[in-house]
Amino acid sequence: MTDALLIRITCPSTDVAHKIADTAVERRLAACANIDGPVASTYLWKGVVEQAFEHVLWLKSVSACWPELEKLVTELHPYDVPAMVAMPLSHMPLPFAAWLGDNTKEPAE
Repeated sequence: MTDALLIRITCPSTDVAHKIADTAVERRLAACANIDGPVASTYLWKGVVEQAFEHVLWLKSVSACWPELEKLVTELHPYDVPAMVAMPLSHMPLPFAAWLGDNTKEPAE
């Protein structure tokens, strides 16, 4: 499976992370979600260095689901510019790849 993605999204709270995770998995946009944190973040926002504690939401998905996931995060995330990035997964056991494909939805035609 060459279209597998590991998606990382920083969230301001576990509540936000769980809401996005639950919705993504229920809609089969992601096969699995993990939440880490809190983590300390430092970032530049509107010319000012900011610091905050955030939670990292990891989604295991496929590239075909990215557009709908991006839309979902935009709708549910309170940040003006959510930090959402995807990393392609080049290696994984075949049973996991099959499970990932079986538990994410096919793109609309």
